[in-house]
Amino acid sequence: MIVVGVDGSVPGRAAVDWAASDAVRLHVPLRIVHAVDRMPHQVARFPNPDQPDSLRRAGQKVLNEALALVHERQPAVEVGTRLVEGSPASVLREEARTAAELVVGSRGLGGLAGALLGSVSDHVAGHAEGPVVVVRGVPRPVHGHVVVGLDGSPGCEPALTYAFRQAALRGSVLHAVHAWTLPPQRFGIETPHEMDDLRACGLALLSSLLETFKKEYPQVKVVEEVPYAAPVKALSRAADKADLLVVGSRGRGALGSALLGSVSRGVLHHAGCTVAVVRPASR
Repeated sequence: MIVVGVDGSVPGRAAVDWAASDAVRLHVPLRIVHAVDRMPHQVARFPNPDQPDSLRRAGQKVLNEALALVHERQPAVEVGTRLVEGSPASVLREEARTAAELVVGSRGLGGLAGALLGSVSDHVAGHAEGPVVVVRGVPRPVHGHVVVGLDGSPGCEPALTYAFRQAALRGSVLHAVHAWTLPPQRFGIETPHEMDDLRACGLALLSSLLETFKKEYPQVKVVEEVPYAAPVKALSRAADKADLLVVGSRGRGALGSALLGSVSRGVLHHAGCTVAVVRPASR
């Protein structure tokens, strides 16, 4: 099952559209979830006793609108709705435990106008189990490319599994990117020969990571790139002409206790396309 969180925002509607399309591709049901968060209203100096009912009515309206959108765009999808009391981040984290994929808009109604990522999407991308797809609300042309960022860490395998499957289902080209830079102490002393050797090492790493998946998905065309650039910059640039960017939740440079690495957090804030953060499910 795919779960999509909605709040009535433009990115939220885009998330519903994305989730419904993915449900068709994966042949799975869709659940639309809206969280009714009473806490911000309960701390008011003069709380309104009718507030809970009005919040539930507003939430049901959001769900009904999302349901109508699914019926309009993807009428064959088996879809249901769920109105849950609690903070949106906590509710969606719990929903993700039993979902094949959690889809959210990049920012909600409370987000800053210029922000690419809201607090709820930031939280669930860093904490929820399994793949979390963060959908932008701005319409984009279809490019037919899926980008996956790879660094050789253990988190690469779940990201590759997700990326290859998405590319196969969409009939898209898979663009595998391993960005690299020199350690700070090495700047200024590298030679062309050393740079070529390092680039060759990057290509060898990509080749070893992709080998098994290429055999499993022979229909997917794969483009390999090892740019000399900071990972966030390289992946954000590749995302400019992609429909989806896939990254692991944290890579080699992340602290053991970190739930979201600097690269995955960076692309969530800077990449222009939809981003999937893939964490191994613990269930």
